[in-house]
Amino acid sequence: MSIPTEPIGSIPRPPDLLAALTSGGDVTAVQQRAVADTIRRFEEIGSPVVTDGEQSKPSFATYPVAGLASLAPDGVVIPFADGHMRQLPHLTAGPFRYVRRATEYLRAAQATASKPVKQAVIAPSALSLMYPADGIDGYPREQFLADLVDEAEADIRGCLDAGAHVVQLDFTEGRLSLKLDPSGSVLDDFVALNNRVLERFSDQERARIGVHTCPGGDMDSTHSLDIDYTQLLPKLFELRAGNFYVQLSSEPDQERVLSVIAAHLPPDARVFVGVTDPLDPRIETADEVRDRVLSAARHLPADRLGTCDDCGFSPFADDTSTSRDTAFAKVRARVEGTALAAAALGF
Repeated sequence: MSIPTEPIGSIPRPPDLLAALTSGGDVTAVQQRAVADTIRRFEEIGSPVVTDGEQSKPSFATYPVAGLASLAPDGVVIPFADGHMRQLPHLTAGPFRYVRRATEYLRAAQATASKPVKQAVIAPSALSLMYPADGIDGYPREQFLADLVDEAEADIRGCLDAGAHVVQLDFTEGRLSLKLDPSGSVLDDFVALNNRVLERFSDQERARIGVHTCPGGDMDSTHSLDIDYTQLLPKLFELRAGNFYVQLSSEPDQERVLSVIAAHLPPDARVFVGVTDPLDPRIETADEVRDRVLSAARHLPADRLGTCDDCGFSPFADDTSTSRDTAFAKVRARVEGTALAAAALGF
């Protein structure tokens, strides 16, 4: 037995892919090379689980609807602490359907990987933000949500059936919801919606489904790090998932966060704690990672503990704030430091 360690998802794109994305031409071949190189570098580091680094996704959030005709660009605005913003599209007509499914990315990664492949998908709660506040004529919100639940289930189930090591729902909007609505009612709605999807899976299937939370990481900034994490965590652990991936290394009071996790972690779930900070340009050492794992093990059962990065390194394709080499150096520190911690704990 050892302590499992997994990446969250995105890795900065190589320069030739970034250039191809701005050229307006066919980028398929360049994306394929980037995926192969990403997996090769993960495996050379010794990562026991790999991802495609989201090299072919336009963003972690909008991949299912890229190219959908019934979208307008002026949807919900997400402001970041440094002043920059991201904007979601909004739906203009129904019915809502995914244009692209995550199985496409998964199968492409599996074709070149020799290690188990993890697949990230967007949580339905994030996509629910695309429905306009003033509604859509002839397509009520409840019908949209029913369609969204069906599509999200199909996205996850397709990846499970295709042999994904685990399917991870990206739920960065959870903490953000408390900034938009301090009462917590939006967060309650998000949790209920995500559970409508998760409850369609068996206990055995949910053991291969996880949820990731962080305060949003984009261009070395966040959208909700100023929100008290302990307001989110109890609700997070109400989600019917078998694995939780929680940002931790960038939290100012990690002991407090760990105590809340320990109090609310479901008895049949595993928690992966973030031990590297993608927004910090300094590369952690393996010894630092080891110490962070050992600190977590003082609060959490070691047999239900794993490690991860706090968040993806480049969730939007145009984010060049972190270099590709820095990202993989941090991954190496995570892998090696987790192994040191496992040895120290007698695994």
